[in-house]
Amino acid sequence: MLNLYLFQTGGAAGIAQIAPMLILMFAVMYFVLIRPQQTRQKRWQAMINELKTGDKIITGGGIRGTIIAIKDDALHLRVPPDNLRLEISKSAVVSVAREEEPKK
Repeated sequence: MLNLYLFQTGGAAGIAQIAPMLILMFAVMYFVLIRPQQTRQKRWQAMINELKTGDKIITGGGIRGTIIAIKDDALHLRVPPDNLRLEISKSAVVSVAREEEPKK
């Protein structure tokens, strides 16, 4: 029934009725999907840029270690219990846990 109504009123009038709904749907999709992903990406990039030796990190594979050296696109980790030295890509870092200074 709806399709018949659109065809009877003409193509331009039907598009004029649908256009605001399409714009509204795009706006909702932007604020629900695209914008949160962009903010997560910016926070992650800032975290990667602030890495320094001594930071304790967790990789995407679940490896926990302490940064002992930083290269352009890689990190060297010291991994307990055997104090293994691993080289990983910076993009593998998921989270950083810095030790806070004790309060006086």
